[in-house]
Amino acid sequence: AVMDELFDYFQDMTLPAHVRISMACCLNMCGAVHCSDIAILGYHRKPPMLDHEYLDKMCEIPLVIAACPTAAISPAKIELPNGKKENSVAVCNDRCMF
Repeated sequence: AVMDELFDYFQDMTLPAHVRISMACCLNMCGAVHCSDIAILGYHRKPPMLDHEYLDKMCEIPLVIAACPTAAISPAKIELPNGKKENSVAVCNDRCMF
């Protein structure tokens, strides 16, 4: 949605100089928000909700675990409703900083 709004500025080159825009979903700076001209930073108010069916296919589990600054995320083996077991993660809500 953000790039949909800004696309015309970049397509028509109407900005006065090169601009770097970055987005990150938390304060860990994985989106290089600290070295961008415009940074859009998300702020979580609740612990993350997990979709175990797709997590292993979309994310690298060790990187997800390593990215948590409070060690609230740990590896887990989850059984889905269809009976299939998937590699996933578990979140310890007491340790989660959000």
